[in-house]
Amino acid sequence: MKKFLFGVIKFAIKTVLLVIVATMVWVALYRYVNPPLTPLMVIGYFGGKRTIKKEWSDYKNISNYMKLAVIAAEDQKFPTHEGFDIESIKDAIGDKMSGDRLRGASTISQQTAKNVFLWPSRTWMRKTAEAYFTFLIEKIWGKKRILEVYLNVIETGKGVYGVGKAGEVYFGKSAGNLTKEESALIAAILPNPVRMSAVKPSRYVRERQGWIIGQMDNLGTGYLKRIK
Repeated sequence: MKKFLFGVIKFAIKTVLLVIVATMVWVALYRYVNPPLTPLMVIGYFGGKRTIKKEWSDYKNISNYMKLAVIAAEDQKFPTHEGFDIESIKDAIGDKMSGDRLRGASTISQQTAKNVFLWPSRTWMRKTAEAYFTFLIEKIWGKKRILEVYLNVIETGKGVYGVGKAGEVYFGKSAGNLTKEESALIAAILPNPVRMSAVKPSRYVRERQGWIIGQMDNLGTGYLKRIK
């Protein structure tokens, strides 16, 4: 019996080590190689019968307004945190315990880890995997690569992925030529890009766009110098 248990434990340890090594290699590869597809793209294509419209834009070829817009809208502590916004997580848990609706507290790093490496789910297993991959990309990629990948893989419309393709589809522009207003409008629809429209924005989307522009002005484009 002891021999059997020892064998099981030994096998479990080897399996865990293999998973750790494999995922580290996977993450390290994507530091230099652009992700060709994400799980969400594949699920949308086969499950939702959506086309995949995407076009990669290197970091230097993306408008600073667009970079600042997503930071202003999604994660203003992005340059300084280590993948997790602890204060926002505490606030979200407090709201949940008070009976309020659980609000999102995911950072850009967490969203990138989820979009690139994981399946859409709300289970604790997926959340744990998200935290693990978030830690890895923070340590292996760095902030600039995380933001670059995020801006290229996020869903920006039904079957539309990345700000480069969004700029082309919605405004007939490349990612590098997006204005402050256009960037804020794209950022405004990110919470639900399938239902929200950048072509025919609702009153709510316009209000959110205005709020994002205000936050961008408060941060200033010099804020991007903090991203290494």
